[in-house]
Amino acid sequence: MAAGDQGDLGGYDFRFLPQKTFSSLSAKETTSRLRQWSMLGRMQAQAFGFDQNFQAHRKDDFLMAFFKDPNVIPNLKLLSDSAGQWITLGTEVKKIEAVNVPCTQLSMSFFNRLYSEDIVRDSGHIVKCLDSFCDPFFISDELRKVLLVEDSEKYEVFSQSDREEFLFRLFKHLCLGGALCQYEDVLNPYLETAKLIYKDLDSVGMCYPSTKSHEQTFSYFIVDPIRRHVHVLYHCYGVGEMS
Repeated sequence: MAAGDQGDLGGYDFRFLPQKTFSSLSAKETTSRLRQWSMLGRMQAQAFGFDQNFQAHRKDDFLMAFFKDPNVIPNLKLLSDSAGQWITLGTEVKKIEAVNVPCTQLSMSFFNRLYSEDIVRDSGHIVKCLDSFCDPFFISDELRKVLLVEDSEKYEVFSQSDREEFLFRLFKHLCLGGALCQYEDVLNPYLETAKLIYKDLDSVGMCYPSTKSHEQTFSYFIVDPIRRHVHVLYHCYGVGEMS
């Protein structure tokens, strides 16, 4: 499909790339952290290739072509609602809605304000606060408060545009974790893991909302228009592997 062509969805052909691995998710230290955060076994990254120029203004058409492609349907993995087992997409998707996710923040210095605003101490320890509840999350420190509580004193430390960044979203997902998340007392594990995953995936980001409404059930569709690769990062909220 030539640039600017408004042809049918069949203009894109996709291929599954099972040989592509994501070391950020399989590294020993990462798996240990994901286990602690109740996300292990519930997060998956996969790679697919495509054969035409990516046009950002036609992202919805691109995604619909992806979800209808015969090489995607039997290979794209997700967790079943009932058994909690990994299954494949298995059928064509009838409707898709994509949201552009900015990827302009490239440095972890983006989070330095957590120190200057006394959310994290100079030692790296996260400042505790009085216990509260922001459904469904239990809040016992200033980090989760600034991530979740919109009327909190320091919520505006990150602007709305900051919060839309892929780096911020990824960091927030790791901080909130799964259903039995054991939160960190120090900031560094969250920063290190977010950086590793971001470097593994980053290019042009989009997300497509899950059929579930939970904030921690998410899918990101990351396009590399130069190599013509698509990386799909998926997580389904629940109880992660314990051992």
